[in-house]
Amino acid sequence: MNYDLLVVGSGPGGYVAAIRASQLGMKVGVVEKENLGGICLNWGCIPTKALLKSAQVFEYASHAAEYGVVASDVKPDFDKMIARSRDVAANMSKGIEFLFKKNKIEVINGFGKLKDKSTVVVTDSDGKTQEVTAKHIVLATGARSRELPNLKQDGGKIIGYRQALSLPKQPKSMVVVGSGAIGSEFAYFYNSIGTQVTLVEYMPNIVPVEDEEVSKTLERSFKKNKIKVMTNASVESVDTSGDLCKVTIKTKKGEEVVEAEIVLSAVGITPNTEGIGLEDVGVEMENGRVKVDEYYRTNVEGVYAIGDIIPGPALAHVASAEGIACVEKIAGMDVHPINYKNIPGCTYTSPEVSSVGMTEKAAQEAGYEIKVGKFPFTASGKATAAGMRDGFVKLIFDAKYGELLGAHMIGGNVTEMIAEMVVARNLETTGHELIKSIHPHPTMSEAIMEAAAAAYDEVIHM
Repeated sequence: MNYDLLVVGSGPGGYVAAIRASQLGMKVGVVEKENLGGICLNWGCIPTKALLKSAQVFEYASHAAEYGVVASDVKPDFDKMIARSRDVAANMSKGIEFLFKKNKIEVINGFGKLKDKSTVVVTDSDGKTQEVTAKHIVLATGARSRELPNLKQDGGKIIGYRQALSLPKQPKSMVVVGSGAIGSEFAYFYNSIGTQVTLVEYMPNIVPVEDEEVSKTLERSFKKNKIKVMTNASVESVDTSGDLCKVTIKTKKGEEVVEAEIVLSAVGITPNTEGIGLEDVGVEMENGRVKVDEYYRTNVEGVYAIGDIIPGPALAHVASAEGIACVEKIAGMDVHPINYKNIPGCTYTSPEVSSVGMTEKAAQEAGYEIKVGKFPFTASGKATAAGMRDGFVKLIFDAKYGELLGAHMIGGNVTEMIAEMVVARNLETTGHELIKSIHPHPTMSEAIMEAAAAAYDEVIHM
């Protein structure tokens, strides 16, 4: 089989690249060893959000009386939550299958390995091989859960995110190692349905890439909800010989042993670059990832790479944007390189966290004279009415030119609000322009306008 474009991997980078290439008139094939949609749709972004929605509904029902609703005997059904999550993932994967058929994209099932710059050898589940050729090959093989030497995953007592999405029963206790988006979201989910959770973070703050004020606010919320948070801490060893795991955790105060049924390792990801023929073809690597230029071309002509296997933020929406930029450049279009300084990040805990651009600390370290505006959701009419008063919107501006340097939010629905800030930064919007942009009342998004006004000492309304 010969194609104009062959994509290896069908995650959010691969399937979007394939569809865009087909739209641009290319004959497209996709190599996929598991389910269409990759980790994101099947074992990551989508099924976790389904679980988090179940947790949110349970929380609403548990506090129904506060909204004037009578509800009794409210309890979580862990098996049904897991089943719903898997159904959501399966439906999304079927959606990709439909889009591929609609766009006449052919799927080759199996594991793909580069033979040369225009050939991929695909081995199916029965061990049968076939060679597929293409003018252009895009590698989008994604990543998997990272393993620490002293935290080897056994799939039973020490697990990664895949097992956390399909446990046979709800654990009574869990230690979550790593408080990035994955760790924090699972800590929130399991805690909300009654599991005793300990969250261990090596850095001084949880969600360590976020603005420090946001991190501290989320930590207070977690502790308020009885999550044990241990920062400046590291797991030294795990003894799985008994009924419970004995987790030895090193802290500034010394070592502490925490017992739990399950240990969830959420310490990052490892790119899937092994066994795909990179060394055979001579593709250059950089710190364990594939080295590419601004249009995702490797040093081997006709071979490209996108997503988690290249340097940069390992986020689904970044992979999708890279896939589009890559194939549009292949098609001869005038493509602007992606601005990696304007990538939004979201953590779907309760309260939610979202951000884009520089933190306050990063802006100061970069030498900017800044103006900072913050608006608390306790002063928001919509947040108060909705019962979501925790959190705030924080905006950081360059004092000299008014440029929006960064936006940081924690609160209800803030993952739906951050896109406004991405567009604002893309358009080089100033603080005064945000203040003069009329936001609907009452909404959570008013907090953006109010935070901008606070940075310039302007009071709008409460």
